[in-house]
Amino acid sequence: MNLRDKYGIPHHAVITIAGTVGVGKSTMTNALAQALDFKTSFEKVDTNPYLDKFYADFERWSFHLQIYFLAERFKEQKRIFEYGGGFIQDRSIYEDTGIFAKMHYEKGTMTPVDFETYTNLFEAMVMTPYFPHPDLLIYLEGSLDDILARITERGRPMEQQTPVSYWEEMHARYENWVNNFNSCPVMRININDYDIVANENSIEPIVERVGYFLEQSRLLKK
Repeated sequence: MNLRDKYGIPHHAVITIAGTVGVGKSTMTNALAQALDFKTSFEKVDTNPYLDKFYADFERWSFHLQIYFLAERFKEQKRIFEYGGGFIQDRSIYEDTGIFAKMHYEKGTMTPVDFETYTNLFEAMVMTPYFPHPDLLIYLEGSLDDILARITERGRPMEQQTPVSYWEEMHARYENWVNNFNSCPVMRININDYDIVANENSIEPIVERVGYFLEQSRLLKK
């Protein structure tokens, strides 16, 4: 019996992985998808026409970038559900508005008018009964020190050059965001409670918890 059947996880479930940079969202996405025999959905960075422009001029391109992300994630969310589910999704559509667009607005790199336009569009597209929300959001959390250690360990040049103050702010923003998130059930996992890279069997307790959360959610809907 595979893990999906063992823990009663529906074959059409859609699970989103969320968390700040460095917590291991991609690793968890791949490991869960393999354990459940699900497909994966990753952010398409290489085809983004605004990223380079955005990094060169935040104020000029932040609105364009966020609108692009919103459109792409919305299309991907629709594709997942039209396919019939059975997906693990790396990063959610909710983080774009709750963290990144809000941060640009508060820092002055997105105008109040642009932020209001973006927020209104997001609410019209996503915060409706017709939008297919995930069955579960898995939030990967850890202390700031643990996350900084992981960022250092993986050694991506752009991340190494980023001031620690930025990671501190992102960590705080993510914690505030998830504490107020209610669009779907949330399951929190501390990154120190497992090591799916060194021990592939450590994914099973996570799958067991996923099955429990989905069952509790199903019972609450009755």
